[in-house]
Amino acid sequence: MIYIDRFTLPIDEEQDIMDAVMARNGGVHGYIDNPYPCRVFPDMQLSEIFFKSVTIFYGGNGSGKSTLLNLIAEKAGLKRIAPRNTGETFDLYVEKCGMTVAEDDYGERCAIPEGSRIITSDDVFDYMLTMRTGNDEITESKARAKEDYASLKYGRNIRFTGMDVYEEYRLQVMSRKKSVSRRDFIRETAGSETVLHSNGETALRYFEERLENDTLYCLDEPENSLSPKLQLELVKMITEMSRLCGCQFIIATHSPFLLAMDGARIIDLDSRPAQYRNWWELENCRIYFDFFDKNRHLFK
Repeated sequence: MIYIDRFTLPIDEEQDIMDAVMARNGGVHGYIDNPYPCRVFPDMQLSEIFFKSVTIFYGGNGSGKSTLLNLIAEKAGLKRIAPRNTGETFDLYVEKCGMTVAEDDYGERCAIPEGSRIITSDDVFDYMLTMRTGNDEITESKARAKEDYASLKYGRNIRFTGMDVYEEYRLQVMSRKKSVSRRDFIRETAGSETVLHSNGETALRYFEERLENDTLYCLDEPENSLSPKLQLELVKMITEMSRLCGCQFIIATHSPFLLAMDGARIIDLDSRPAQYRNWWELENCRIYFDFFDKNRHLFK
């Protein structure tokens, strides 16, 4: 499924954008502290992008692939959690970008689905941290629950005199029931800890829980924290959702496993000018190939 068909960058209008911001900052004496995202794309001669159901921006650190994702996400009004990088020209730059949505089978323009969003590696890291922090809090609650159990079960009787003592009274009644063990009491009052897996397994679980059918996703380096085996699991998930579940994915990555996704359109931002390429032509993939080819005898 394709929701965004075409996106244009205003590289020929960058000086006008900066002049407008400088004028806003002080007229003829205006200046710009941070012109981002101006000056990122002109050397690439990248003014127009056409999308498939899976489109990948490839490039090294600082190549502009995350910037492209942020511009697209902002222009399309995608939801986000982690804040984006910004600069004084960003909002005006987004305004000057062009975006064409695809047509459906009846020739009508598609709408960007309501739940569409941009997902960054920071979102995944925050998810992993939240799970671990929640477990730490439950551990502390369990320690308190152990102390409460003893004092409620064997301590003074609590009389129900009003709603202000209801909770304490309820807990004492629970603790003194023959059918409620100490373990049951602690589990009921402190909650149960989430079963923790490795960082990679937890990161993959994030995508399993968050990705929904009929949705547009911008994914910024989703391979972070994932082992090669789990990256292949993510590839399988993205492939199935793009082919069978009405999803479109725009991805920034330099992972060979994601780049080799069958049918993906790859834009090499390290090239001058930027070019559409096959995954096996990319420098990062060639480096991996040369390394393993050099050590081929060790695998026999």
